[in-house]
Order: sequence, then structure tokens, then C-alpha cells
Amino acid sequence: MPKRLDKALAQAVPEGVTLSRARIQALIVAGQVSCEGETVRNIKAVPEVGQVWHVVLPVAVELDAQPEDIPIEVVFEDEHLIVVNKPAGMVVHPAPGSETGTLVNALLHHCGDSLSGIGGQKRPGIVHRIDKDTNGLLVVAKSDAAHQGLAAQFADHSMERAYLALCWGMPGAMDPRLKGINGVRFEPGNVVRISGNIARHRTDRKRMTVVQDSGKHAITRLRAEAVYGPEMKPVAALVRCWLETGRTHQIRAHMSYIGHALIGDQTYGGKRAMPRDALTPEGAEALRGFPRQALHAATLGFVHPVTADDLRFEAPMPADMQALIAAISA
Repeated sequence: MPKRLDKALAQAVPEGVTLSRARIQALIVAGQVSCEGETVRNIKAVPEVGQVWHVVLPVAVELDAQPEDIPIEVVFEDEHLIVVNKPAGMVVHPAPGSETGTLVNALLHHCGDSLSGIGGQKRPGIVHRIDKDTNGLLVVAKSDAAHQGLAAQFADHSMERAYLALCWGMPGAMDPRLKGINGVRFEPGNVVRISGNIARHRTDRKRMTVVQDSGKHAITRLRAEAVYGPEMKPVAALVRCWLETGRTHQIRAHMSYIGHALIGDQTYGGKRAMPRDALTPEGAEALRGFPRQALHAATLGFVHPVTADDLRFEAPMPADMQALIAAISA
């Protein structure tokens, strides 16, 4: 028997019940777990052989968010999950200042009564998010079983997630400056590997930052696929990024950390000076005026948590990024 209560209860979950260890931990802290009539709130409590533990699962409550008839691009859907191509400008989940018009509002309308009581609330199972101004693929659970299975794949980093981004300059093995940055190394195929813990910025709570001795472990891999501007000193590059972990603002923070912030990223990059005549006037104007971070969640692959089918989806680059590439390629 495991020495920790949360691990022991997770191991003892009956067949047919979907209850992750994270959910069990939340139930313990909330006072929903007891032994011999005594409530236990310590997830590290040591259980003993022969003890009978009671776990109370709260009845799912309605979410405050209301269904809204907002068009969404559905890439795949069955009774357990739905994959959507989220547009830039749409928030995933309601929050102060963004109570309506979110992906959750749209899903509540689209899915109707097919939603399950995930995490104690009757709502879509949001197991990962992409930023408001990032577009691309997102998988959402419609059942408890799918939610737990997808969450497990995110936790063990077995999900395939690839992004396309436009950044300032060209990151790569030929850039000697990168060799001196802590946590950066090069892998075969001109792949740059960035390993840097990510934490909330000390003074700007809306930003994340790379830290050495705290924060959450984060790894991003990237490879430049096209460059724009003078050959000897490119102005911008199209890069493909692979996430090994999935931290808040991970790609944006890591790219800024290595000096190649995303084009249009006002939080982490801002505007950059560029060599005179490096691009056409139209190209330079398009680059400086791009209104959002140029980041697209292009690829999503995972094992279906119920059917065990291998699923993999690709979303085409959005029109605004295509137009930007056309402008800086001229």
C-alpha cells in the first residue's frame, strides 16, 4: 500500500469510476474524505491496512456561464470529446473581464445536455488551454472518462503538440549567442532545445518569466523552417515548436528568453529595429503592425482515452499569418 493517502485512494478507485489523483487531492483538501467518521484534509496522511475510507463526490453543479450561439470550427467530435480549431481573439474559459463570448460558452450551446459533471461542475472538460490571441487546435472532454484519460496524457507528456510561430531573427545552431544561454542546447536536425523553469513574474503578474531555482519545469524544442530578410542577418523566421511540457505562455516566454520573441507579442517582445531596406516598405509595415502574437497550434495528436484509437489533427495556418508571410517574402 502507498504511504500517502492520495496515492492509496487513487490506487483503490473502483473499476468504472474515473477519479484522478489530482481530483482526489482536491476532495481531501475540501474535507470530502474521512476515516472512521473523522475528516482528513492532509493528502500526505499515512493510511493503514484494514482502514475503511469514505470519499464523497459532490453532485455536479451548473456553471455560471451561459450557452451562446457562437460558431466554432469542429475538427472532430464523438460522444466523449471534441476537437476544435479556436480562432485568435477568443478566450477559452470565462474569467473576470471575459465572462461571455468564450469557447466554453460556445461549447455549452453546441454540446447541450451531453456534458458530464467534470470536476464537480457541469461544464466542458477543459484539460488544456491556448492564449486568447493564439489560434489553433484544442481538445475538450465531454465525459468524465475522457477528461481523466486526456489529463493523464498531458501529465505524462505523451500528447503530440506542435506550433508554428513567426519570431524575430533566426534561432539556430549557427547563432553563437545561443550557445551562451543557460538551458539552451542543440540537437540533430538544427533543433534548439530550451530547458528553463517558468514562474510568474515578480512585478508583472500577467507575465511569466524563466527562472533558475523555482517555478515549473518546462522544455520547448524548435526548428527554423523559413527565414525572411537578408541572408546574413534575417529579420524574421518561421519556426516549428514542440512542447514537451505545457506551462502558461511557455513558447512565448522561452522565445523571449533566448532573444527571439514572437512577432506581434506585446507582452514578451514588442517591436524591433530592423536593418534599412531589409524588407519592402509593405513588408516592414506588416511586420511592425501585426496585432497579435504570431502563434498557431498546428498539430495535436493523442490516444483516444476511451476507444484507444490513435488520433492526429492538423490545422492550416490562419489567414493573417499567411498574409504576413506573403508580405515579408515579397
